[in-house]
Amino acid sequence: MKRYAIIVAGGSGQRMKSPVPKQFLELNQKPVLMHTIEKFFLAASSICIVVVLPKSYHNVWTNLCDKHQFKISHQICEGGTTRFQSVKNGLVHCKEKGIIAVHDGVRPLIHPDLIQKLYNDAESNSAVIPVCPVLESIRKSDKRGSKALDRCKYYTVQTPQCFSSELLQNAYLQNEKVTFTDDASVVEAMGKEVHHFKGDRTNIKLTTPEDFIFAEALLARPQSI
Repeated sequence: MKRYAIIVAGGSGQRMKSPVPKQFLELNQKPVLMHTIEKFFLAASSICIVVVLPKSYHNVWTNLCDKHQFKISHQICEGGTTRFQSVKNGLVHCKEKGIIAVHDGVRPLIHPDLIQKLYNDAESNSAVIPVCPVLESIRKSDKRGSKALDRCKYYTVQTPQCFSSELLQNAYLQNEKVTFTDDASVVEAMGKEVHHFKGDRTNIKLTTPEDFIFAEALLARPQSI
């Protein structure tokens, strides 16, 4: 069965407080996005990788690939003004029936083993997302203040999120809504069930400067890939 990976890398870097979008910042001497693409290649060299980038950065990315002699095969497509539109653009390049994974370009620490397991699980469950239990206490705010919630009922959600190509393609025919925060929410809006899979706490999303410190430390571990 054909396997695709749509890697969404359209961030502007505002929360990183950097003039360079975070997907292009260097982590261990090469751009974050290259680490991310490598993990999918290590999971299976046959995965068809589609990288969604802002059009204004296509040449920047091409030059970075030349500079770092980055040879892993991938397609580039133009990003949209929202994540929903960017994923929709990426889906145009997923023409064959199979499994499509959608992943954040700034999650470079995803382990190839987890990628493989998610693809495999999606072959039987059609919609699979990695999640981690909430460890800290959480509260919900309201007009009167805030109220404690039972953290045992909540999870944090990661990527890659994997779906049968038919299911995901049909889901993205819907009109965009503000409630669409990830691909699972788009699929669930069709009334489809999403299967939870055990995620990995080291699969962090690089959003702030502090996240880069954590990532550097994790990459320095002997078992890191």
